[in-house]
Amino acid sequence: MKKLATLISAAVVSVSFSATVMAQDTIAMVVSTLNNPFFVTMKEGAEAKAKTLGYKLIVLDSQNDPSKELANIEDLTVRGVKAILINPTDSDAVSNAIRMANRANIPVITLDRGASRGKVVSHIASDNVAGGEMAGQYISDTIGANAKVIQLEGIAGTSAARERGQGFMNAVGKNKMNLLASQPADFDRTKGLNVMENMLAANPDVQAVFAQNDEMALGALRAVQASGKDVLIVGFDGTKDGIAAVNRGILGATIAQQPALIGALGVETADRVLKGLPVEKNIAVPLQVITKS
Repeated sequence: MKKLATLISAAVVSVSFSATVMAQDTIAMVVSTLNNPFFVTMKEGAEAKAKTLGYKLIVLDSQNDPSKELANIEDLTVRGVKAILINPTDSDAVSNAIRMANRANIPVITLDRGASRGKVVSHIASDNVAGGEMAGQYISDTIGANAKVIQLEGIAGTSAARERGQGFMNAVGKNKMNLLASQPADFDRTKGLNVMENMLAANPDVQAVFAQNDEMALGALRAVQASGKDVLIVGFDGTKDGIAAVNRGILGATIAQQPALIGALGVETADRVLKGLPVEKNIAVPLQVITKS
């Protein structure tokens, strides 16, 4: 009986030790939505890097819902993950989730979209302001002076929408373009289609559209094709669908991010943090204008 008790005790210790080791090797990624090719590619980049570095990666989908996002973070604090990569649904609303992770002493790294409050060890993203300016400059260079333009905005409250819009408006002012209208379509293809249909009806003389992501650009493209108008459309993100549309000559251009690299850098940064190595507060990922080759 004494020998059996000793064996049971050893087994319990072994299980406890194994669970601790697993927790040490586990990091998490919380994505605003996996119903968007850009974030799917970001996830894939993170998964590949986690495999290379020997981490177990948990990926949770917030379904564009801040309350779901908060529940995801709460779940991860209970699981005892060692670092959290988060792509916020909303830069303001995510603050409560980040503070929850802060209280649990779990380092947080934001991807693509920043957070208004809470302690974040590093933010990894493209320069969205520069990207918006690149889109506006491309439109001006292509259409010429006094171009009549429309903007499709992303989800209000996200840093990506705010910064891309800021950059585009910088280009509008610099190049003396005429902004006919600017409305949100929430980074969504179907909403991009519906909003663009209404905006085309209200602004029949529009010459170009800047959509703050490729999904909205592709929705706008369907609306433009149905109208029979000749309108230049520029997207943002450089997704597979967006680049394919550019190469077919039906989308004017896309400002290409590198989502897989953003995900991979997130995991690399988490690895450095967990090893006690210094990391940059802001890590910029290069952008480029993709046009038909």
